[in-house]
Amino acid sequence: MIQKRNIVTCILLTIITCGIYGIIWMYQLTNDAATANQDVNLNGTNAVLFTIITCGIYGIYWNYKMGKEVYEAQTKKGLSGSDNSILYLILDIIGLGIVNYCLIQSDLNAIAEKQFNN
Repeated sequence: MIQKRNIVTCILLTIITCGIYGIIWMYQLTNDAATANQDVNLNGTNAVLFTIITCGIYGIYWNYKMGKEVYEAQTKKGLSGSDNSILYLILDIIGLGIVNYCLIQSDLNAIAEKQFNN
């Protein structure tokens, strides 16, 4: 089951904890996308670990991949959506990765809402 999260609360927690909650949020986003997309290969622990090991390089790829995963999940659930993978990639490269988290969370919240209503 995908958990619906308040985006403002997640942003504030990320700021207050100096980015530590951002790591937890990345983990949760990855696992929620895997659940929504029924992708057994997508794993939050691996995403966080690979991002740390590669000093953030995997995080750039992760943003691109999440765009693809969320779009595929939206399509499977019958929601209208768009493939934002290139947008996520560009935003992450210019240093606005937290905006990606917000956009991904918003899309996952919509999927969770659809799941809850069905």
